[in-house]
This record gives sequence, C-alpha cells and structure tokens, in this order.
Amino acid sequence: MVFFDVDGTLVNYEDGCISTSTKSALQILKSKGIRLVAATGRPLSMCQDLKDLGIDTFITANGAYTKHQDLVIHKIVLPKHIVHSVKNVAYENKQSLSFFTEELTMNRIQNPTTFQAMNETLSLLEYPKFNEKIFDGEVYLMCLYVGDETIPKYKMQFPDLIFQRWHPNIVNVLHEEVSKSIAIKEVLKYFDIDSSEAIAFGDGDNDIDMLGIVGYGISMGNGSDKLKKSANYVTKKSSDDGIEFALQHLHLI
Repeated sequence: MVFFDVDGTLVNYEDGCISTSTKSALQILKSKGIRLVAATGRPLSMCQDLKDLGIDTFITANGAYTKHQDLVIHKIVLPKHIVHSVKNVAYENKQSLSFFTEELTMNRIQNPTTFQAMNETLSLLEYPKFNEKIFDGEVYLMCLYVGDETIPKYKMQFPDLIFQRWHPNIVNVLHEEVSKSIAIKEVLKYFDIDSSEAIAFGDGDNDIDMLGIVGYGISMGNGSDKLKKSANYVTKKSSDDGIEFALQHLHLI
C-alpha cells in the first residue's frame, strides 16, 4: 500500500496540476495490485481529480475523516457545542475559521493571510462558501487561521481542546487527537496490511507522523526541513517528477 499526501506531493506545488509521469506511475502501481491511498488536508469533495486516477481510499481533513469507496473507515466528530462556541469566538475576534465535513466551508471572515494559507495548503483559488447550516451535520475538523500569538487566548477559553499547528497560519482545532498516522492505522487494519508493507510520500510537517508509521517514508524535494530529516529518502521536487523518481529508485515501477 502506498499513501500519498496530495498538495505539494501528488499535485505539483508550482502549478497545481498532477504531472503525466505521476499519473502513469500510479497506474503501474495499480496494475501490480498495490493499493493507493490519498492522505490529505483536503475535504473529500476536493478529491475528484484523484478519484479520476482510480484512487478509491481517502484519508481527508488531516486524518479526521477516512473513507473507502462508500464505506467510512474512521471519523472523529466534533461535538456541536464545541463547534458553536469556537465559531462564536472566532467571529467576535474577526478570525477566519473553516469547517470540514465531506465539503469545506468557512465563516464570513476573509483576509489575505487566510487566502494565502488556503492556496498554499489546498491549492484553492477562491474562498470556500459560507454554510449557514453547519450545525445540521457532522463536523470532523475545524481550522483556525491565526499566528502563534493568538493561541494562548484560545487555550484559556477552551482548556479541553487541542490546538495543533501544521502551517505558520493554520491551527487544527480538535476535541481529541487527529492525525494522518491514526487514520493510516485504521486503513491498514481494514485491509489487513502490515505497516512494514506500506510506504508514504509527503511534503509538510503534518506528514511527519505519516512517514514515521509506515515501513518506508519519502519526502518530496520541496518538503519541509523537518520532514526531510525524518524521511528514509528524499526524492526530487513534485515539479520535477519526484513521485516517479522515487518509485523507480525503489524498483516499484
């Protein structure tokens, strides 16, 4: 089984596209009976381009919601009162907050820093829509778009919540621990595959735990310094056919 981060890994960090070499490499892996899993910060609704490549297992929302075809393998649901309380505080302080269901929506607070962070992490070209009915369904993850100086105030107001930074301007707001590695354990258990038989590709700090839990972890050449230090191998950049290069290095294609 191969786990792939998406933006900056499968998706070229420069132009937001999936290269021909990467598409070809994925098809070769599939033809060999190797299962492909996308492990992403994206919501499921933003994974259609990956479904078109034949990927049918998705770890989304940084590990909070995992689905194989139509079956939910793993999910963490935020209590509605927490969603409501954090939403109110963010709005009062004019801070951007996004909500992950199978789709991505956000509050009404928009600013250039938030948009840049969304573009860097999810390749978004416009703000997600506002959802007036956010409390009608399950919310798996909230992301608060703030710097470090703001977090102590939230910790004082919400001492039972976890504020997990994974980008200079993005913090996961959690009621219980969420990570790609926790979701990966559930996926491996579901398919009865040992972690030693899995490899993972990533580019960001939120991929460190993912690379550490599989048998072999690969950082993209455009990956963060922390990720590169924790990886078994550093391949070329996503803009330079890094997926293909690493899989050839491992003699998997």
